[in-house]
Amino acid sequence: MSDEIKDNDTLEETNANSTDNTSNETDAKPAACNHTDDTDDENETDGEPTKHSDYKPVDRFDASAVHHLSGMYQNWFLDYASYVILERAVPHIEDGLKPVQRRILHSMKRMDDGRYNKVANIVGHTMQFHPHGDASIGDALVQLGQKDLLVDTQGNWGNILTGDRAAAPRYIEARLSKFALDTVFNPKTTDWQLSYDGRNREPITLPVKFPLLLAQGAEGIAVGLSSKIMPHNFNELCDAAVSYLHGEEFNLYPDFPTGGSIDVSKYNDGQRGGTLKVRAKIEKLDNKTLVIREIPYGKTTSTLIDSILKAIEKGKIKARKVDDNTAAEVEIQVHLAPGVSSDKTLDALYAFSDCEVSISPNCCVIADDKPQFLTVSDVLRSSVDRTMGLLRRELEIRRGELLEQLHFCSLEKIFIEERIYKDKKFEEAPDVDAVCEHIDKRLTPFYPQLVREVTRDDILRLLEIKMQRILKFNKDKADELMARLKAEIEQIERDLANMVEVTANWFRFLKEKYGKDHPRLTEIRNFDTIEATKVVEANEKLYINRQEGFIGTGLKKDEFVCNCSDIDDIIVFYKDGKYKVVRVADKIFVGKNILHVGVFKRNDKRTIYNTVYRDGRNGPYYIKRFNVTAMTRDREYDLTKGTPGSKVVYFTANPNGEAEVIKITLEPTEVKRRTNIFFDRDFSKIAIKGRAAQGNLLTKKAIHRIGLKSHGHSTLGGRKVWYDPDVNRLNYDDHGRLLGEFLDDDQILVVLEGGDFYATNFDANNHYEDNIARIEKFDPHKVWTAVLYDADNEGYPYVKRFYMEATKRKQNYLGDNPNSRQVLLTDVAFPRLQVTFGGNDATRPPMEIDAEQFIAVKGFKAKGKRITTWNVESITELEPTRFPEPEEQPDDDDTDDEQQENLDPDAGKSQQQVIDEINGQLSLFNDEDL
Repeated sequence: MSDEIKDNDTLEETNANSTDNTSNETDAKPAACNHTDDTDDENETDGEPTKHSDYKPVDRFDASAVHHLSGMYQNWFLDYASYVILERAVPHIEDGLKPVQRRILHSMKRMDDGRYNKVANIVGHTMQFHPHGDASIGDALVQLGQKDLLVDTQGNWGNILTGDRAAAPRYIEARLSKFALDTVFNPKTTDWQLSYDGRNREPITLPVKFPLLLAQGAEGIAVGLSSKIMPHNFNELCDAAVSYLHGEEFNLYPDFPTGGSIDVSKYNDGQRGGTLKVRAKIEKLDNKTLVIREIPYGKTTSTLIDSILKAIEKGKIKARKVDDNTAAEVEIQVHLAPGVSSDKTLDALYAFSDCEVSISPNCCVIADDKPQFLTVSDVLRSSVDRTMGLLRRELEIRRGELLEQLHFCSLEKIFIEERIYKDKKFEEAPDVDAVCEHIDKRLTPFYPQLVREVTRDDILRLLEIKMQRILKFNKDKADELMARLKAEIEQIERDLANMVEVTANWFRFLKEKYGKDHPRLTEIRNFDTIEATKVVEANEKLYINRQEGFIGTGLKKDEFVCNCSDIDDIIVFYKDGKYKVVRVADKIFVGKNILHVGVFKRNDKRTIYNTVYRDGRNGPYYIKRFNVTAMTRDREYDLTKGTPGSKVVYFTANPNGEAEVIKITLEPTEVKRRTNIFFDRDFSKIAIKGRAAQGNLLTKKAIHRIGLKSHGHSTLGGRKVWYDPDVNRLNYDDHGRLLGEFLDDDQILVVLEGGDFYATNFDANNHYEDNIARIEKFDPHKVWTAVLYDADNEGYPYVKRFYMEATKRKQNYLGDNPNSRQVLLTDVAFPRLQVTFGGNDATRPPMEIDAEQFIAVKGFKAKGKRITTWNVESITELEPTRFPEPEEQPDDDDTDDEQQENLDPDAGKSQQQVIDEINGQLSLFNDEDL
């Protein structure tokens, strides 16, 4: 850093000097020695030392000659660390400023004449107080100017959105803002100290009457600790201060100049250990273009675009290009590749780029001459208490000034009205002491009227009154002035007795005067957790080499398994019942005898594994259904009981909990004559349990084979879907309003305020607009009734009844004319409408319409039927008087067996034919074995 003290340079210089001195001594006296007396110098001739027989050589590294540096360095680092913490990097809790900021503001106040000053001039003036060079002062001043609170700027001061630097100090100008002049300075309440060179005075802390630290925020890195305080909203700080003064609860959340949105659920009041999620504001320009309008705090458009491009290069986001159209406001356009979902890409931007960042606040401040870790609320309370103390101190100072003024006005009035200045003893007094004594004696009877005792200085000040003032003295004006002074003093006394309300009124005054310039820019909302594996593009293909036991994305010539991403986990099942999860890689050895490979989704309760395994080499067979929601990567698990020789004889993976019917064929040798060797088992009858469950006993007899008899349906039923209006998203976690239970082919109907409607699937990655009028499970048989003013027909009211269509493209049931206006939309089966007339037809009684009898059901593009040509004031919906009859529920036992696909390989064969076929297979197997 430019303002750091070059301690290392100083140390190097010191060591160099020590080395030079040592070398000089060595050159003069090649051998270190102990002198026997102090007369050696006298015995030297011609600059050469005299040889003495009693010189004794001394070991150069003798302990008595070594200087231990540990003592020299023992406190140096501690002193340096303390200096950096207290005097450079961490703001002070009293005024919320770092020393360089405080010195800049002090210099600007000294230079203030209402006009702009060159920044170069301000920097030069500040160097009288700040000993760390012009670069650190200039950077700190630019940062103050960009916060747009204390400094009024002129010229190119850079751009916090793009990261562009400010122009050179000689080209830009600054002056103190009106807010700074109102709240930051008061020399009467300022504590002063000498500057670093002793030539000037500088404030220890400025008397700031506002929580400036929370309004501006602060960030600094010291030795061994750091401070990171978020900026907060001006108006909310004023409101919180008033709430604290009145003993009410308050909450403070950050507000960033770059906008965006924040999730404050783990903000922890700004204390160390909390986290803050910040997101960019992203909009859909169309289905193929996303636009970033606001960026996260601490990021610039350049860094944000770089992070997006890196995600595109890695294949996590599929986009054709990224355009930066940022000028006064942020506009970054992300053009998507063909066939890419804009909803999924929007989530991917949050997951894989800097469109979402996490910030760890750390409210570290200097309090009581040491760093302390506080909460944002603690800082506000301290600032409000200090503001109250400063306001009290200002009032007390003002009261003292008014009392002094009142005291002298009273003295002056008595001195002039009693004509003390014309007293004979006054005129004949030999010296000033005698005059003072005489005047004091004359004033003694009037002491009860005075504010305080009369001092010699008061009398000397009376003697300085000019005769012209005495001649023009007006008693009425003097009494009027003293009355005003007494009234103001009484008002100050009342304020001092009610400082809480005085302080609250101060914050209300600041909010009213400056609050309109500081609206909240950052939206507070709860973020839904985006799982990276759900939104990442499947940019890789997974292959398997069963013979050698390898899987990976680089085995292009081997068997294709499925599409995946480069951050997915892969679950592998083996024939012996073992299974594990591994990270996807270009090529990884997982072992032979692989039974199943697929992408593993954590917390997935709908993927059900159906299996039959044999416990040991000759043990019984068990059937089980289980899911795998969580596993430790690279750790081996077992779906069997773990008996040596166990083997999986049947296995399926079902992404939606499907349960098939299997046909089991026993070994003929295991059954008695005339006993059926076939039997079926329906997996839907097996309960879904944990992965470690044993399962149900299938049979103790040897199984020849297991075949699929028929495909099954999901036993998990439809998936319940909720809509959360806070985030405009779907979820499966009981958040928001339940839309219903959805099967595979069901859709969601979205109706917007302007009459647009469309249908979507129930994917949780979908994003929806803010102007949603209705969102529900799509029912193709539901009849909708709409009342509108048709712009194509002179704005007359029309009513229409229609069915919505399941279309992904937006349609509008109001018609093509954008000037048509909707009155109401209802899905009541038998709606009743009341038409109230107005204008020239206001005397007509209201008209009631049974919409079901008034107009037939037609398409949504139909014009509908005109209600009336009279002047209409309002059209409202009445309570229905008729209701549809309840529908009969179908019998659950009615099934269509013909729809089941018969996959039985032994269909149409007799039992004896199957036995003969099995014996033939066994005979063939034995011949091959021989």
